[in-house]
Amino acid sequence: MSDRIVSWHPSPSKPAYTPPPGAVDAHCHVFGPMAKFPFSPKAKYLPEDAGPDKLFALRDHLGFAKNVIVQASCHGTDNSATLDAIAKSDGKARGVAVVDPAISEDELAALHDGGIRAVRFNFLKRLVDNAPKDKFLEVAQRLPKGWHVVIYFEADILEEMKPFMAAIPVPIVVDHMGRPDVTQGPDGADMRAFRALLGSREDIWFKPTCPDRLDAIKEGGEGDPWDNFAAAVAPLVADYPDRCIWGTDWPHPNMQDEVPDDGHLVDMIPRIAPTQELQHKLLVENPNRLYWSD
Repeated sequence: MSDRIVSWHPSPSKPAYTPPPGAVDAHCHVFGPMAKFPFSPKAKYLPEDAGPDKLFALRDHLGFAKNVIVQASCHGTDNSATLDAIAKSDGKARGVAVVDPAISEDELAALHDGGIRAVRFNFLKRLVDNAPKDKFLEVAQRLPKGWHVVIYFEADILEEMKPFMAAIPVPIVVDHMGRPDVTQGPDGADMRAFRALLGSREDIWFKPTCPDRLDAIKEGGEGDPWDNFAAAVAPLVADYPDRCIWGTDWPHPNMQDEVPDDGHLVDMIPRIAPTQELQHKLLVENPNRLYWSD
């Protein structure tokens, strides 16, 4: 694998929607720069550099105040690039790490000091080779106070994931709602199953994010402006307003064949959270409760 890919828009539009003061882009990544932070030899994709300067410029362009930077799978368990971006954010970023299950308490403490507030467990087979649930549970039991677990999986394994999630002793945030088929609509089988998961624990949160992935043309959706996504997701946000956070997913890993316009992604916000109260919870109150409670 030698061809580096670009998965982000070169000149995203200015969104018509203006986020409220203090809004947080609570799901984004950084790639490299590779010369300083090499990618993992196990990486399933090799992106071009998308470092903190680009991320923070996009944050300002879109009208956000802060970022939550999620460790990208291409960097494996070396969180140096994520920590570097947080350090350069002037206090405007926190992070989610990916760790080796054998990580020590001292190493976890160092991540906390660097602005990390969660660990991510990735179960997408196209992105990771190994996802040992037993070892993940051991890590979850040793997390610093105030941390949570972020989980990324696809809808077809939700049922088998339930015992694992039930055993996690800290709050859980589900990336991209566990990738339901939004073309089924708000009452489709995937969304009903996800609602049942939310009903099983009051501390399971979710990200109503990535219309570009879930309503992509190649996934059977209609593409931008992602009407299937808006119709399926708005009722979920309305029913669980205190358990959702939002993010761009920039620089959109593996989306090089259907690159989204980030301005259009931001314009999805009022379609899934149509009131100012919902928008404030989604973008300000909820992410600050999770990542800046200290």
